[in-house]
Amino acid sequence: MADDTTLRSPQDRSRIALGEDYEVRYWSEKFGVSKDRLEEAVKAVGNSADAVERHLKG
Repeated sequence: MADDTTLRSPQDRSRIALGEDYEVRYWSEKFGVSKDRLEEAVKAVGNSADAVERHLKG
């Protein structure tokens, strides 16, 4: 079953799914970064939301 794209926040808040546009928008806004910066952070530390947040703040 496909993800419900009417959702405004991720279903699994511990992971960042870059393949879902609504999740990219959610996490970019939450962390106050661009889509590109979010993608770079996920590439650097993986898709754990906690790890990405630490990376962006560090």
